[in-house]
Amino acid sequence: MLITVFTPTYNRGHLLPTLFESICRQTFKDFEWIVVDDGSTDDTEEVMKGIMAGKHDYPIRYIKTPNGGKHRAVNRGVKEACGELFFIADSDDQLTDDALQVVAEAYEGVRDNPLIGGVCGLDCEKDGKIIGSGLPKDTIDCSSLDIRFKHHVTGDLKEVFLTRVLKEIPMPEIDGERFSPEALTWNRIAAKYQLHFINRPIYIAEYQPDGLTSRIVRIRMESPVASMLCYQELTTYPIPVKEKIKAAINYWRFRLCAKKGTEKPKLSWYWNVVKPIGWLMHMKEK
Repeated sequence: MLITVFTPTYNRGHLLPTLFESICRQTFKDFEWIVVDDGSTDDTEEVMKGIMAGKHDYPIRYIKTPNGGKHRAVNRGVKEACGELFFIADSDDQLTDDALQVVAEAYEGVRDNPLIGGVCGLDCEKDGKIIGSGLPKDTIDCSSLDIRFKHHVTGDLKEVFLTRVLKEIPMPEIDGERFSPEALTWNRIAAKYQLHFINRPIYIAEYQPDGLTSRIVRIRMESPVASMLCYQELTTYPIPVKEKIKAAINYWRFRLCAKKGTEKPKLSWYWNVVKPIGWLMHMKEK
């Protein structure tokens, strides 16, 4: 079984060698590494040329595209992928040495289940400390919404989707916007597929001062349609009412960032009641 390790990157040339080294240490060897460079202006291309010219025992493909946002890079990577599973590894993070082995073995046990859309493990810090609560048991088969709202698992998780699922449900590409929340696509997948959750760390996450996480509110404000769409759809899923209220507030919060004349996702009329709260949040951030 081939796994595609995929890295979307933008101006992170200095970090790619560390990720590369963690990929080289994998105990599972049947994989490829695809890097989509989202229009970097630093030395990313030179770094990748050096990596590809060096020693490695797996195929590497480097693709440079015009800057369009991580979601477009992911969609391109999915189109290029040969692997049955698609493991997104950001340029500022690393894989645990046994990450692909753990994922492959976990998937073998559920690959005949048509409801399963992928495998999901835990994120950890460099010292191995789990980020978040971990799972209440060794494995759980459920949607990514249920893992949060029914099993109350907190912290970042590392989803490894079937490539065919990401081809079936790609990340929306909205004209004029350079960001689409991963949750928008992951929630759409959750409406149709379960994940096989495993209580094992497979991903070492680091949060850069200039990364997406640190700038997420501003980024969402600059891509209001995708942000609205994420929150509007969240109000339609079978989740607790308080979470729907939060989503509706955030919908109005980012709707106020949209330009006049922009076609906007429609929220059910009764959520107008929380519009003043969204307006107050918007004014504070503006």
